[in-house]
Amino acid sequence: MENKAYNTAISRRFRGYLPVVVDVETAGFSAQTDALLEIAAVILRMDESGNLEPAESISCHVQPFAGANLDPKALAFNGIDPHHPFRGALEEKEALDHVFRPIRSAVKASACKRAILVGHNAFFDLGFINAAVERTACKRNPFHPFSTFDTVTLSGLAYGQTVLARTVIAAGIEWDAAEAHTALYDTEKTAELFCHIVNRWNAAVDERPWADQSTGD
Repeated sequence: MENKAYNTAISRRFRGYLPVVVDVETAGFSAQTDALLEIAAVILRMDESGNLEPAESISCHVQPFAGANLDPKALAFNGIDPHHPFRGALEEKEALDHVFRPIRSAVKASACKRAILVGHNAFFDLGFINAAVERTACKRNPFHPFSTFDTVTLSGLAYGQTVLARTVIAAGIEWDAAEAHTALYDTEKTAELFCHIVNRWNAAVDERPWADQSTGD
């Protein structure tokens, strides 16, 4: 995905928070005990007309932390072999640094104070990110520690759907089932969906209450 200049007007749209779409692939449902296996992020920007669009994609495979649980059912579902010699997986701290570094740069370039995680069932992705940050004592986490934008909620409002594939199709966005459940593909589709819903709202209403508001807490 092409790297594009960031528009500081986005800092007013979401109270100083820069939306960054994240998806993780894991070896189970427990952020404390199950391995984090993939991280992908799509940083968003605002164009000159005030619409959102994807700007940068970042992704990496992650090595299971020492003692991590690897649930066979989860691995069968996402098709990941954590021990495959060609995964090119990074240790957790290195993986977080790899993903966080461009996000921090984009937050600064957008005149925002922090990133806010956008996800489909966002609490799940943020939970695994926060657990990895704690395990590795990673510094300078760009994300708000608990606030998120959840596309499940937005999808229920806009389309009466909650499953990512069904919502993407309902929004008229192309969906390839063969590519699903890889972190990067799911993240890019979630990013398209989030931008589509926000931009559709912008087109439907004239009010811009955020335009004259402070970004302060």
